[in-house]
Parts: sequence; structure tokens; C-alpha cells
Amino acid sequence: MMSKLMTLVRKEVIDAARDKRSVMAGLYYAIGTPLIMCGLFMVLIGQLTSPEDLKITIINQTSAPDLVRYLDNNGISHGDSDDVKAITIEISPEYAQQMAAADRAEITIIADNSDEKLQKSIRRLERQLQSYSSEIASLRLIARGIDPSIVQPLKVQVQDQSTADSRGGMILGIAIFTMIYAVFISGMNLAIDTSAGERERNSLALLLSHPITPRELVISKILAVAVFAMVGLALILLVSRLAYTLVPWQELGFSINLTPEFIGLMLLIGLPVALMAASLQIFVSFMAKTFKEAQSYLTIVLFVPLALSMAASYNIAPDALQWLPVSGQQQALMAFIKGKEIPMLQLLVSSLATLVIALAMAAGLERMLKSEKVVFGL
Repeated sequence: MMSKLMTLVRKEVIDAARDKRSVMAGLYYAIGTPLIMCGLFMVLIGQLTSPEDLKITIINQTSAPDLVRYLDNNGISHGDSDDVKAITIEISPEYAQQMAAADRAEITIIADNSDEKLQKSIRRLERQLQSYSSEIASLRLIARGIDPSIVQPLKVQVQDQSTADSRGGMILGIAIFTMIYAVFISGMNLAIDTSAGERERNSLALLLSHPITPRELVISKILAVAVFAMVGLALILLVSRLAYTLVPWQELGFSINLTPEFIGLMLLIGLPVALMAASLQIFVSFMAKTFKEAQSYLTIVLFVPLALSMAASYNIAPDALQWLPVSGQQQALMAFIKGKEIPMLQLLVSSLATLVIALAMAAGLERMLKSEKVVFGL
């Protein structure tokens, strides 16, 4: 039986490899996603560490020269060119007299707060104005012989116990999400082709006419799709390991390094996920009548692991997620990358649940292939 099974698996893999476009379409995600993410992270780090100068319109600049100079030193200045943001500061004409009398001076920010492109700039301007206001308040208290700390009854000290690796783990959680999703993307085309595709080409019935059982055929198809899923996972890990070293993480005070231990754990955890993804995708594809219909169904089905993985990444769901497939494995990987203890019980339960789903889908497939309606697409 083993030799027959290996022959069937080899046949499925060779058939899939012949369609190079289909194979590469599944692997493009594994190759391109880390590169795109690294490019986005580089742009984000550049904006956070070296924010661009903000050009705005300042009315009555001569009334508050110190404020204008303070804003200019912090990258916010009056502009006359085309790159001026649609933000205006209107300084009261009585600003100088109000400040001299230690009264509250009026400044008005005029901007469209519903404009998403302006919200970040508006927040930045508000922070700088608040900072300038705090400095003026402290100077006024000192001029009256009052210690400015008297208006701050609480002295809050934060002891950050995070490490460079744990802080990097927060960012890498997004990367882990893309790695797990690569398992579902890489083998999807093969799953459709080996099920709905073979049925449309009338090769499925011919294959079943040989002395093989539906169980052997199901297992061979699942293993073949799982092989491509694991290839996609290995590829995205390899590209990520090389690409993430190019991002200047140290400018944010942490580091990200895909160690061989993490890669090994990722491959080990990804194996049951690959088996579940393969069996689920083939099962759904056989339920469809045509190749295009199978593509539509799988696009919808992929939202389930996508939602579980995103919920685990952004911590927006209850603790029950750590016991479920996909999300449980992802949380265990995030704990490992942050240097914390891996929740072994939750990892074992989620992995076992993943395998149970794979076996249930395989049993359903075996039953489906015994029906003429499924084999001939009636």
C-alpha cells in the first residue's frame, strides 16, 4: 500500500509541477510578501525617526515670534509653496499683551479633522502646542517663586521590563500572520486543480478506474497539496530571514532576527496546519461543480483562517482563541519570539484540533469520491 501511495503522491506532484504558472502563482505570495513588508517597514521607520517638516499657514506670526520659532525648531513652519498642508494657525492679535499679562492667549487651529491625510499632522501640531504651553506654564510658576512640580502631585515612573527581542516580537506578530497564511495560499491552486480541475478534464473517473481505493487517492492528494504548502512556508521563511536583516530595526530600539530555532518551530507547527489546509481546500473544491466555482468558494473559505490569525495578531478576541487551530499555533509562536515560555498545553490542543479537522475532511472526501455525482460533477 505504501508504494502505491507514494506513486500516487509522486504523480500528483509531477502533474502540479508541469503547470509552472499555477505553481508560481501560489509561491509569488511567499516571495513577494516579505519584500513588500520590509519596504513598508523601512518607510515607516524613516517617518518615525526623521519626520518630514510640516508646512502650514500661520496668521499673525509677528504677534508670537517665540511660538513661531519654537514650532520651527520642531519641524513645523509657515510655508508658501505647494507642499503646504491645509492647516492654519490663527494667532490672536492680542497674543503679546495676553502673554505679558500672564493671561491665557488664544490660538485657533483651522483644519478639516475628517480628512484622514491631515489627522496625523493635526495631532502632531496639537502635541507641540501643548508642549509649548507646558513650558510657558512652568516659567510663569518659577517667576512667582513656585516650584513647577507642585502642580504635578504624582511622579509616575515606568520600569520597562521588555527586551529588544520582545519589543521586536510585537512587529514580528504581523510577519507570523503572513507566514501562516502562506500555508493556505501556496497550495490553493494545486488543491483546485487536483479536484475540480481533474473532474473537468474527465481524468478523475479514469484515475478511479485503476485498482486504487478512494482512501489512497484522498491521502495522496492531501499529501501533495501539503507538500506545496510546506514549500511555500519554507520559502517565505527563507526570504524573510534574508529581507528582515535589511530593515534598520535598531532605530526603533529593538531587533528582529529569525533564528534557526524559530524557523524549525515554525516548520514543525506549520505541518498540521498544512494538512488541514490541504484537506479543507480539496474538500471545498470537490463540493463545487466547476473550476471557477471552486476558486470562488475557496476565496470565501480563506477568510476563516485569515480572521483567526488577525484576531490573534492584534489581540482583539477572547482567550479561547489560544485553544483553536491557526490562532493557537500563532500565539505560541509569538510567545517564543518574545522570549516567553511556550504554552505547551494550548499548543498541543490547538495542533490536535487541527489534525482532527484534517482527518474529518479526509473522511468526508473519501465518502464523496464514492458518489458518482461528485466524481462526474452531476
